[in-house]
Amino acid sequence: MDVDVARGRQEWIRPGAFEVAPGVHRIPLPMPGDGLRAVNVYAIEDGDGLVLVDAGWARPEARDALEAALGELGHGLGDVRRFLVTHLHQDHYTLAVRLRAEFGTTIALGAGERPSLEALLAGTHDRQLSKLERGGATELAAVVRDAVEGDHGKPAEDYEAPDEWLADGAEIELADRTLRVVETPGHTRGHVVFVDERNSLLFAGDHVLPHITPSIGLEAARTALPLGDYLDSLRLVGELPDLRLLPAHGPVTGSAHARVDELLAHHELRLDQTAAAVRGGAATGFEVAGVLGWTRRERSFADLDMFNQILAVGETLAHLDVLVARGRCERTTVDGVDGYRSI
Repeated sequence: MDVDVARGRQEWIRPGAFEVAPGVHRIPLPMPGDGLRAVNVYAIEDGDGLVLVDAGWARPEARDALEAALGELGHGLGDVRRFLVTHLHQDHYTLAVRLRAEFGTTIALGAGERPSLEALLAGTHDRQLSKLERGGATELAAVVRDAVEGDHGKPAEDYEAPDEWLADGAEIELADRTLRVVETPGHTRGHVVFVDERNSLLFAGDHVLPHITPSIGLEAARTALPLGDYLDSLRLVGELPDLRLLPAHGPVTGSAHARVDELLAHHELRLDQTAAAVRGGAATGFEVAGVLGWTRRERSFADLDMFNQILAVGETLAHLDVLVARGRCERTTVDGVDGYRSI
């Protein structure tokens, strides 16, 4: 059993630098709130410097934790030459922007994230507002609308363009390894993973997580069928050699394929549960979300906090859209709200 796994589900958030492969260290950085708790960045030795996969959230406590962990490795923040970022979410991208301003470190990001970044910088993102309105979640949409209006359309803070847009299949040559960029859209439209096939490592970002399923399509410029994209991307990773899973949240595990199989099975079950809720009379995304159980503990929708209710409605809509694409449900729109019925 992997040491990281044996320590337990919460031990992985303990601060420090933990070797997970020769020349590769996992560094958990704190996140606000009591949900995910931490995000893993991976420090890869590159000659006398470092390359980091993902960066953390632009918050003082994350910066301090990163600096302390790099110190354990005999390095400082100025020794980081490059950030390879799996996707645009705050906990992966924004600390890279802060540190680039201070140290000149370069940032590389998947090319598929460009539409979402442009929307964020232009202040035109709706922060899930239209999705909630479409799903019949009127009260949740009103909360989001107030937040959007409070921003007065200003561009999102802590976001800037990367130095390099990474194309699918690009090879990144480091001193002792080659990382291949593989596009894995779904969690976000431009999510990428980094494959170190010679050393049997998969830097998976949020695409494959060991204990939870990632949110789907939580971004400024959403695609038409994000869950369909995600399932296709899981199958793509399943076609790669079975690699050691280095996730952004949770402990390192031995087999990416084993977790891919679990995630595919989970979503097929969730699609069946969603279809059953529609057959039972739930008609909108909000109504279906209210019928389903949430988290491993099968919590009721009413017991979730508002942020997780917003995520739950979005996930439900993603599953409903796949059911429509597969011909299992039919969608009609009345007064801007989508309704679903079984076929």
